[in-house]
Amino acid sequence: MSEHVWKPHVVVAAIIERDGQFLLVEEHTEFGLRFNQPAGHLEEGESLLDAVRREVFEETAHHFEPEALVGVYRWRHPQKPERTYLRFSFTGRVTGFDASAALDHGIVRALWLSAGEIEALRARHRSPLILDCIHDYQLGRRYPLDLIRDYPDAPEVRRAP
Repeated sequence: MSEHVWKPHVVVAAIIERDGQFLLVEEHTEFGLRFNQPAGHLEEGESLLDAVRREVFEETAHHFEPEALVGVYRWRHPQKPERTYLRFSFTGRVTGFDASAALDHGIVRALWLSAGEIEALRARHRSPLILDCIHDYQLGRRYPLDLIRDYPDAPEVRRAP
């Protein structure tokens, strides 16, 4: 009898506002072209903060410095009930842009849109988390980054031969 081991997919996302507009990406998915915040999976050995910095750069060519946690969201994909996401959404500031950087595979473009424009595109959102995160951001939800405790990986223990 095989035992199923469940684990959530840990992802990070960035809620980045500039002059009343939010940075989104348009990307290819198995359900067609969809919109999302710059977001992606936490990689092994990576801190949540390093992951969100990396994902923002890979998907938008913008350098990002997280300043606060907006929220933590658990969402089960309705078309893939075996897939549950645990999303850590951060806000912060853009610290630079590299026009020569290639965007991640599958990303069509990065674009700045108003909250109203994002709402109007709801049918093409990758998940309902997009608007929920923006609404929480607009409500002023900000949690200090020191809420997150990251313990570095322990060095390998060397054993005597």
